[in-house]
Amino acid sequence: MATHNTILVTGANGQLGKEFQALAALYPQYHFLFATRDVIAIEDAESVKKYFADNTIDYCVNCAAYTAVDKAETESDAAFLINATAVGNLAAVCASHKTQLIHISTDYVFDGTGKHPYKETDPTNPVSIYGQSKLQGEQLAVQNNPAVIIIRTSWVFSSFGNNFVKTMLRLMKERESVNVVDDQLGCPTYAADLATCIMEIIEKCSMLNVQYPIFNYCNEGVINWYQFALAIKEFAGSACAVNPIPSSQYPTPVKRPQYSALDTTKIKEALGITIPGWRESLEKCLALIK
Repeated sequence: MATHNTILVTGANGQLGKEFQALAALYPQYHFLFATRDVIAIEDAESVKKYFADNTIDYCVNCAAYTAVDKAETESDAAFLINATAVGNLAAVCASHKTQLIHISTDYVFDGTGKHPYKETDPTNPVSIYGQSKLQGEQLAVQNNPAVIIIRTSWVFSSFGNNFVKTMLRLMKERESVNVVDDQLGCPTYAADLATCIMEIIEKCSMLNVQYPIFNYCNEGVINWYQFALAIKEFAGSACAVNPIPSSQYPTPVKRPQYSALDTTKIKEALGITIPGWRESLEKCLALIK
């Protein structure tokens, strides 16, 4: 009898991909394949088809993405190629091989004008090229593979890769003070927690109702970036001063969502899980970085 235990993780060098590599040993019942762009160029349909022809894959977790939010405004072709076209390719090939696709999306599909945590069914209205490309990726995934599971997440941090937590730790060592915006609200997501949640999805896939295949996942608690920086300072024991500033004093090529908190009720009920609070997960992450 065939066993259903091979998991392909694309974008293996990113924060989430690295977290999957770290937790793979905890799931000996699964065989993991970790693919970087050198292994599969997911924007190339023929490359994807060949890889799937050469390997039997039961689950594909697509962590690959173009994530340079500001750069995307001037590199829109690259953003849409990786975040949209490539996702459509992967979705179509997964459908033809009966591989369960789990695709990672973002809070940037919303415009940030909300006042309450966004539900999966709330209207999307991305205001950046990055957000538009990610939304098109969701749409192509569903169009090419109705069985896809999409997870929207936000403010991802990890002991791996580049992220806000590691940037703050570096700046707090280099400077006597840092300025951090205090008028953008959202929910941090520890990539290790998200990876564990995705493994829960894989283990319970057959029980999930995917008629509306989108789930939100982030850690518990809605905060602003300034509050996040204060907690990093506290846990790191830094003497650096952290000053709150409005977004108007920190202009960027892309206007960040003012409010992008995500409602995680659906995924908690579907999986029967408790999601850790962001402070608890931040403390774990910082312990690993130390």
